[in-house]
Amino acid sequence: MNILVLCTGNSARSILLESIFNTLGATRTRAYSAGSNPTGKVHPQSLVLLGELGHDTNGARSKSWDEFAAADAPEMDIVITVCASAAGETCPVWPGAPVRTHWGVDDPAAADQPDWDQAFRTAYITLEKRAKALLNLPFETMDPAELTQQLKRIGEIV
Repeated sequence: MNILVLCTGNSARSILLESIFNTLGATRTRAYSAGSNPTGKVHPQSLVLLGELGHDTNGARSKSWDEFAAADAPEMDIVITVCASAAGETCPVWPGAPVRTHWGVDDPAAADQPDWDQAFRTAYITLEKRAKALLNLPFETMDPAELTQQLKRIGEIV
């Protein structure tokens, strides 16, 4: 199942959740991330934290969501927004008919540098709980309505 994680800057939250899905759900999911207005670089604390937690960060990059609206883009099954501004924007038309949901998380990149570690860990913990909740479900066999309902429920986990 292909999952696209969206945020405005694609430097922190979306990068974290992409990596979490690709690590924990490697046999069942392939996650990607993108931004509506990408910063062009992954936040350094995202890379530090993911590295400390054993995630492979070699392919991590900040990119535009336009890449995933192109004709040759992978077809997404689920699109998850992790910031309110991306959730409220008019998204491109994604190939296929992905289920959409919003899993809002405070932006750790908004924290001052001395507080980065705690802010990023807090975001990571919430996103990891949500990813695990989805991975504990038989999402491959759920109909879109049931999957939408479960994704909404999972988005309320803190």
